[in-house]
Amino acid sequence: MLYIVILVLAVVVLTQWRAGVREGQWVRAHPPAHEIIEIDGVPVHYRIKGEGPDLVLIHGASGNMNDFTMGFTDRLTDRYRVILFDRPGLGWTGRLPGYGGPWNNAEETPLEQGRLLQKAADRIGVKNPIVLGHSFGGIVSLAWGLERPEDTAALVLVSGVAEPWPGQLGWTYTVNGSTLGGALFVPLITAFLPQSYVASSIESIFAPQEAPEGYAEHLGVGLTLRRESTRANAQQVNALRPHVVEMQKRYGTLTMPIEAVHGDADTIVPLKIHAEVLMGDVPNGNLTVLPGQGHMPQHTAPEEVVAVIDRAAARAGLR
Repeated sequence: MLYIVILVLAVVVLTQWRAGVREGQWVRAHPPAHEIIEIDGVPVHYRIKGEGPDLVLIHGASGNMNDFTMGFTDRLTDRYRVILFDRPGLGWTGRLPGYGGPWNNAEETPLEQGRLLQKAADRIGVKNPIVLGHSFGGIVSLAWGLERPEDTAALVLVSGVAEPWPGQLGWTYTVNGSTLGGALFVPLITAFLPQSYVASSIESIFAPQEAPEGYAEHLGVGLTLRRESTRANAQQVNALRPHVVEMQKRYGTLTMPIEAVHGDADTIVPLKIHAEVLMGDVPNGNLTVLPGQGHMPQHTAPEEVVAVIDRAAARAGLR
């Protein structure tokens, strides 16, 4: 029995050591590239680029603001002041007070995430923005609108989570989002997850299109694979559905223009479950369906997404 205990302890020590080494490498490769401000004790990483009406971009799960900066943001900065944020626990934005740690599986709700980013937006002078959310960022953009309906010009959902979905999420979210899994399994991912698995995951997220060359390096996938970020991501996704159920009850109050753009080949956030249903829940919605497009149209059909943003701005009287 003593030998088993010693072996288990050795494995734990080795795993934590290797996880720390890999995190150090990822952090050195992708340090904070832009500004960080402290909001209620939480560091919030943001970037501002361009001039014009304010346009806030909110990234999805397993990502950070860099998902928008591989050519997409540059299509907008000639006519919008683009504000990019890292969401809580991801990129270089910290977790809210009371969340985080290896034995804590509590998650920041979409409304809590939206409030933090709104406070940061206030601090840097954002006024009456168009708020765009991709994937998980879609539900955070809806939360933004629910919290500040009079100070949100329009919402744009790109492959956005918006509605309750049937069934369960994958087992990895269930395990990594649990107390035991967050403490014991997540360090194994950080320490030993092979690059081939990362490449396969990116391929599935972009399917049926292909990811741009160099996407993983540009995004900084290692930032998401840090122990704290992996926990945050899994906890937020795993516990999301009940929050969506409650938010849906208030969608009828969202009177600002809402533009949704969604690929009909998206298997990550299916069109028929989310964007199509949302159009029946909001009074001022418009849906653009992209035939054959998957989950990442900001990369694979950027001109169409930019056109949707421009239409939202026009409908809001900003252009």
